[in-house]
Amino acid sequence: MRSLLLGCLLLLSMVACDNAEQAGMPGVEEVLIPEYGDTFIEASIGDASTLLPVLASDSSSSDINSLIYNGLVRYNKNLIIEGELAESWDISADNLTITFHLRHDVKWQDGAPFTSADVKFNYELYIDPKTPTAYAEAFKQVTRVETPDPYTFVVHYAEPYAPALISWATPVHPRHLLEGRDITKSPLARKPVGTGPYKLVEWQSGEKIVLESNPDYFAGQPYIKRVVYRIIPDISTQFLELQTGSLDFMGLSPLQFDRQTDTFAFRRLYNKFSYLNFGYTYLGYNLRKPMFQDRRVRQALSYAINKQEIIDGVLLGYGVAATGPYKPDSWVYNRQVPRYDYNPEKARALLAEAGWTDSDGDGVLDKDGRDFSFVIVTNQGNDLRAKTGEIIQRRFQEVGVKVKLRVIEWATFLKEFINPGNFDATILGWSGGPEPDQYNIWHSSKTGPRQLNFIGFKNAEVDQLLEKGRRVFDQQQRKVYYDRFQQILAEEQPYTFLYVPEALPAVSKRFRRVEPAPAGIKYNFTQWFVPRAEQKYSR
Repeated sequence: MRSLLLGCLLLLSMVACDNAEQAGMPGVEEVLIPEYGDTFIEASIGDASTLLPVLASDSSSSDINSLIYNGLVRYNKNLIIEGELAESWDISADNLTITFHLRHDVKWQDGAPFTSADVKFNYELYIDPKTPTAYAEAFKQVTRVETPDPYTFVVHYAEPYAPALISWATPVHPRHLLEGRDITKSPLARKPVGTGPYKLVEWQSGEKIVLESNPDYFAGQPYIKRVVYRIIPDISTQFLELQTGSLDFMGLSPLQFDRQTDTFAFRRLYNKFSYLNFGYTYLGYNLRKPMFQDRRVRQALSYAINKQEIIDGVLLGYGVAATGPYKPDSWVYNRQVPRYDYNPEKARALLAEAGWTDSDGDGVLDKDGRDFSFVIVTNQGNDLRAKTGEIIQRRFQEVGVKVKLRVIEWATFLKEFINPGNFDATILGWSGGPEPDQYNIWHSSKTGPRQLNFIGFKNAEVDQLLEKGRRVFDQQQRKVYYDRFQQILAEEQPYTFLYVPEALPAVSKRFRRVEPAPAGIKYNFTQWFVPRAEQKYSR
């Protein structure tokens, strides 16, 4: 009987291991004890601009800041708001007051205690007119804050503000290191001090940024000892590094995901995942330029673009057509807005109606002696955007519009083109989340330098809808406002909304507890670990 029992256990063990291997090893992971150590390496197309979150508006900086700093709250794996620096909170019956109860066990990375005074300072930092930030709007809704004790923070609003709670996910800065100083000249931009799970240990500009786990992190020291961001502007070079095992994580292009990683060697090293992204890619028109101020022109350009051709040819089917700023599987998405399916005949008719004709027979439309010719700029390091631009360039040529495409290094792209509004049109993308408030991107008050409405879109009804949408908590009523908002954007076409791509990350199989969820794949990064026997880097 004992021999039979042992034989059955051995058989069950073999079956479990085999099933675990087929399913990405979940069965094995369940019995592994988390280990500390190893290094996680990923690449970034551009260097960080600043490691002060209040000043950072680029994705490279934000990715790193998310590991150095914390907010009072955050989204969990299922996009439900949970506490981070705040243990809990109370919301008044009239939705005008939030009382946050802060954790008592949080320290800044220099050892100073975190208190409600830091949160109050953070609020004042964001609303200070001398602070050049794109993120002040949510805090401007606040009328008054209180700090009755070191671990209680009370915030008051004059009227209901639907994004109020999640707005306090904004990273908190250290008062004791920044108060009374010029934020734009702070050394913390290069040597940050946060409360987060990782702290900066090295920054070689243009080469790499190195973070190390914080042993005093209030939620427990992360298992992965070190995180390295290597600055590799070229995606093809990044992919070569991935194939050699030099990177542990990369967002793959559709071609890489679908065809170039279907090998035994790659499957032995990496797991691949796919899910619809919170974000979209667009062609944005600078509405300060006279040629784009007639909406018939913008509509025509949208009709001239074959979105499905881009999805099939560039994304290889890993994405869906965008019709506005929300992804199709979200509650706020409006399925009834006008669509701009590929129709070059309609594009030509609208352009002619707007006065653009080929008066000299050279194949390029002209008006008042000027050719319809402009430049589309996009950032280096994103082949999908560059290839999308090439397809758009060809389709525009077919309707008589002459376009040049410029691909520009990321830091230069932001500093010399996007931030000062020095462009005709741009191919870019926005990342979003479950909160539908789009005030910072579309409200007419957000068209200034370094603000997010950099195309200069102004529409009085949109302003009103955005203001109303953030004042009600009932989801059905909010949807009424945001449905109309999407309708206007679809009619005006300040962007040609191109596509919502799927996220296609590859993650080294060394790392355990990698679990895709509605919040993405890195929501639980501090819990990832590598078994001791598989750890690759001893330092």
